[in-house]
Amino acid sequence: MTMLQELRARAAARPAHIVLSEGHDPRIVAGAVEAVRLGIARVTLVGPTATVQSLLADAGASQGDAISIQDPATSDLTDDIAKTYYELRKHKGMREDYAKEHARDPLVFAAMMVRNGHADGTVGGAVATTSDTVRAALQVIGKAKDAPIVSSFFLMALPENHPCGRDAMIFGDCGLVIDPDPKELAAIAAASAASCLQLLEVAPKVALLSFSTLGSAKHAAVTKVTDALDILRHDHPNLQADGELQFDAAFVPSVAASKAPGSPVAGHANVMIFPNLDAGNIGYKIAQRIGGCQAIGPILQGLSKPANDLSRGCTAQDVTNMIAVTTLQVDHG
Repeated sequence: MTMLQELRARAAARPAHIVLSEGHDPRIVAGAVEAVRLGIARVTLVGPTATVQSLLADAGASQGDAISIQDPATSDLTDDIAKTYYELRKHKGMREDYAKEHARDPLVFAAMMVRNGHADGTVGGAVATTSDTVRAALQVIGKAKDAPIVSSFFLMALPENHPCGRDAMIFGDCGLVIDPDPKELAAIAAASAASCLQLLEVAPKVALLSFSTLGSAKHAAVTKVTDALDILRHDHPNLQADGELQFDAAFVPSVAASKAPGSPVAGHANVMIFPNLDAGNIGYKIAQRIGGCQAIGPILQGLSKPANDLSRGCTAQDVTNMIAVTTLQVDHG
């Protein structure tokens, strides 16, 4: 099986209940129907009932035990969601009438279903912007108590039989934190390593990327990366990590042999940590559009419960894959 097939199979072995906030979008419905067919998840589609039912019929499915519909305009959950949202946000000046209005927002409604235990995780962003999708997750679901920061990563599925011998990598942070300081960069690296182990079930080898390799250039931007590595090694002494590394030194064994001999990860890194969002966003899109990688994400890490963002250019297959990822992030303990 390919990595993505293995990912779906593992999710099907421990299915969860995932709520999708954009049930009015055909891609969301088609991806959800496929996820149900594969046994990955039970899904709830949030949206106008008639619209969602029509799209389900177009996808050859219907409302049932594995596919439910929640219309915030008529749902019996909306009043409780409004009350909870008011209590959650009143310290920020939220009024009760505004809370009732916000409760009908599909992003808020879906995130609140997760917060209140009506679903295990949520997926959105096929229509909404990343900022709106992430804001709802942060405000409603919130950061995990033990997480220093909420960040994101992309799961990059390499083309089959890639000469590097790897079938997938983690790229972080390519979607959320704009310019992390050394402490934040170290936290992103640690969270991404944990996500690598959780989703890929392989030992993480973390490369903190730069335009310099092990002192080949001197600049404040390089110092930020080396400071982050010091923090990472102090906080996670058993994690295989190195930096600063240029991408070729992190990825290609022959380059690593000349640029970073003796490095514990150079040439074999599977977790690539970019120094800022400029580099990360550009890097993953080059790998996707020129390198032929399939990019799944941005996947959020550091939340108290799973909530993930889709690209507005996503396909139905991307939706199915993100449902599988979100299912695997659910803590069944």
